[in-house]
Amino acid sequence: MAMPLRQTIKVATYLAEQKLRKRDKFPLIVELEPLFACNLKCEGCGKIQHPAGVLKQRMPVAQAVGAVLESGAPMVSIAGGEPLMHPQIDEIVRQLVAKKKYVFLCTNAMLLRKKLDKFKPSPYFAFAVHIDGLRERHDESVAKEGVFDEAVEAMKEAKKRGFRVTTNSTFFNTDTPQTIIEVLNFLNDDIKVDEMMISPAYAYEKAPDQEHFLGVAQTHELFKKAFAGGNRRKWRLNHSPLFLDFLEGKVDFPCTAWAIPNYSLFGWQRPCYLMSDGYVPTYRELIEETDWDKYGRGKDPRCANCMAHCGYEPTAVLATMGSLKESLRAMRETVAGNRD
Repeated sequence: MAMPLRQTIKVATYLAEQKLRKRDKFPLIVELEPLFACNLKCEGCGKIQHPAGVLKQRMPVAQAVGAVLESGAPMVSIAGGEPLMHPQIDEIVRQLVAKKKYVFLCTNAMLLRKKLDKFKPSPYFAFAVHIDGLRERHDESVAKEGVFDEAVEAMKEAKKRGFRVTTNSTFFNTDTPQTIIEVLNFLNDDIKVDEMMISPAYAYEKAPDQEHFLGVAQTHELFKKAFAGGNRRKWRLNHSPLFLDFLEGKVDFPCTAWAIPNYSLFGWQRPCYLMSDGYVPTYRELIEETDWDKYGRGKDPRCANCMAHCGYEPTAVLATMGSLKESLRAMRETVAGNRD
C-alpha cells in the first residue's frame, strides 16, 4: 500500500475519533460529482445517459464544498462525468485543499495538459487518471483512438510539474491476468505513478455494455493469478492489504456503502453511486433514513456480483483498524511503499 504516511496518519486518527464517539456510520471518502457531462463515451459508464438538460448543469462551488464539509469526511474523490470540463473545478479543489481535505481529481486526462496551469501541487491533492489497459485495450474501452497516448503524456507532464499522479483501473471479463500485469507494470515501472487503484468491473445498471462485468468467482480467479509472483508487494497499490485479500477470495466482507457516499447534482444518492434508489438533500438524511441492511451480496440481487471498492474497501479498512495484527501489516506495507 503506497498511501503517503501523512495521509495514513490522518485517516487513522479520524477513524479513532469515530470509534471514541461511538459512531456506527461515518464517511471515509465522499464521491463528489459536480457534473455528469463527459468528453468520452465509455461503454462501462452510464453517466452520460442523463438527459441533455442535466448534462448541461454544473454544480456551484459553494454547494460542492459545502457537501464535503457537511459530511466531515477526510478525503474526497471528484468525478463525473469529466470534472475538468467544470469551469470552476480549480476553485473547488483549491477550497477543499485549503480545508486540508485529501482531494483526488478523477479524469480521463484528455484535458489535463490544457488545464494544469489552473492547479498547484500539494500533498493534499492528486490527479487520478483512469487507465483500463495498454494502448489498444484502453482506447477500445473508451471508444476513441489516441486517448491512451494523450493520458500517458499528460501524466508525465503532471509528474514533471510536481503533482501527485495516481491511476484508477477497472478490469472486465475480457481481461486476463496477463493484461492486468502488463498495464500495472507499465504504470508502476515506466510512468512511476504515485499510487494505483484497481477494481473489478461492476454491473452499473445504466452502462451501455452489460455483457462484460465480472462475477465473484471470476474476480477471485483473475486477481489471484495477477497477484502471483510477488506482484502485490511490487506494485504501489492504493488499497488496504485486506481489500486485496478480498479480491483474491482469501476473505469475505459485508458491504459498507455508507462509508463512501455519493453527492451529485441530484443530492446524496442512496445507497451508492452504482445504484440509484433515490436522493436526499442532506448527508444526515442519507445515513439515518436509508435501510442499509437490505443492501449487499445475498440481500439485493443487484449486488450479487459486486466487489467494487466503494462498498468493500471501507469494510477492509475498518477490519484493519479493529485488528492489531492487520494494523501492523498495513503499516509495514505503507512504510515500505513510501520508502520505495
